[in-house]
Amino acid sequence: MRLFNYFRSSSSYRVRIACNLKGLAYEYLPVHLNRNGGEQFGDRFTTLNPQQLVPLLEDGDTRIAQSLAMLEYLDERYPDVPLLPRDPAARAQVRQTALYIACEMHPLNNLRVLKFLTGELGLSDAQKQRWIVHWLETGLTALDTQLRDAPGRGAFCFGDTPTLADCCLVPQLFNARRFGVDVSAYPTLHAVDQVCEQIEAFRRAHPSCQPDAE
Repeated sequence: MRLFNYFRSSSSYRVRIACNLKGLAYEYLPVHLNRNGGEQFGDRFTTLNPQQLVPLLEDGDTRIAQSLAMLEYLDERYPDVPLLPRDPAARAQVRQTALYIACEMHPLNNLRVLKFLTGELGLSDAQKQRWIVHWLETGLTALDTQLRDAPGRGAFCFGDTPTLADCCLVPQLFNARRFGVDVSAYPTLHAVDQVCEQIEAFRRAHPSCQPDAE
């Protein structure tokens, strides 16, 4: 199995966590998103993934280009250490949280969006920072309230074992800290993050532990 990714990409971070939780070995192939104008735009990578995004997972003849699709694939292909509960309602709750992070929060602060804001639209760095913090705080506030009141709350987002929701939450909180947001202001999320920090699979997936970390 091969994983094309970038150490600081939160979507790549999600997949690294999932692989580690499941004990899956993979070849780490770095794609630097800033070097030489962005290696994701080069002909070699574009041939593999026309979306020009990381991560990209290759498992034999199977190639998958979106992190949530990868997480679902890994859970179905390698069902030991499941990342989704068996109950349909509980599965929907986990997916709801993962999708909220991956589809509603993360894209607004994605690198290519931020570059468009300061490049094409001419926003200043201060205006860009205001954009970043606004959408992070909006998303984290809603998420903290939702998880605080969710049925089946445990040590993790849902229950007492990690799920897809935790694979998405931890990288999003890493991003929030990187942009200066105090995550302790969100006690439910902060508590889950602290539990995840104690697990080797999460620690090994951290951006600072990757071979291309700067």
